[in-house]
Amino acid sequence: MTRFILIRHGQTDWNRIERFRGRADVPLNETGIKQAEATARRVAAQWQPVAVYSSPLGRALKTAEAIAQPFQIPVQPLAGVVDIDYGDWQGLTPQEVGERWPQELDAWYNAPQTVRIPGGESLADLRQRGMEALSQLALRHDGETIVVVGHTVINRVILLAVMGLGNERFWRIHQDTCAINVFEKDSEEYTLVSLNDICHLLF
Repeated sequence: MTRFILIRHGQTDWNRIERFRGRADVPLNETGIKQAEATARRVAAQWQPVAVYSSPLGRALKTAEAIAQPFQIPVQPLAGVVDIDYGDWQGLTPQEVGERWPQELDAWYNAPQTVRIPGGESLADLRQRGMEALSQLALRHDGETIVVVGHTVINRVILLAVMGLGNERFWRIHQDTCAINVFEKDSEEYTLVSLNDICHLLF
């Protein structure tokens, strides 16, 4: 069995004013740094991970570095959990996207499994690369606990796959900043233990 502690990165200014972030390397803001530090304390108090993996984007790496610090282990970049490629939508607000791609934006919010973002990815793309990355980690860390720091979109599709649900349920899962999710992989099966836990952020 491999225990995965899947965490979303801390808050950025683009979380506070909704924009399609994707591959834009937006840094943690002051609240995000405090969230990362609180998450690090929670992980250190409850688990003993042997490795910490992270999306290569700075907001995730900074969060992962805080989590890894108490264990004195390096953060290992993991391309499989990088944020969605929002293509032509990156950096735009939903209103701005709606002015140029009204049908695609409507589908994104109402039938997200049908959308390939112009110049970017689909949820199916994310699901395939995310689960392939986790399968490799499970083989590498059989019997161990590891941390993986990702983003709201990749985390949601991973959690849908863990629960055996389709991408049409994408909007039915919350992923708050620095939320902790725990699941286990035994042979070919995943078991969800906890979802979107933010109790450690009550500061």
